[in-house]
Amino acid sequence: MEVFVFARLHALPGKRQEVLAAMFEVQEPTRREPGCLGYGGFRSVRDPDEFCIHSRWQDLEAFERDAELPHTVRFLETVEPLLDHPFKITRAEQLW
Repeated sequence: MEVFVFARLHALPGKRQEVLAAMFEVQEPTRREPGCLGYGGFRSVRDPDEFCIHSRWQDLEAFERDAELPHTVRFLETVEPLLDHPFKITRAEQLW
């Protein structure tokens, strides 16, 4: 079953460009992973410090493999101290 992943990132004051750079750096290796069906980064139109990442995975196992890969680990280590909240993702299944 396909898995959809949503992550919200809100940058600390003055850290917007660093969050954006980290998101940009991780996108290409993630998109090339087996089992990744889609990956996109987004910025809020109302709050320029708020970003979202949406990804689509063949199954939960593909996403769990992603979490262990060096580019993902490096992304998390880089971005977590730049956020004003704990990093959290939501794994979801499509309803309709």
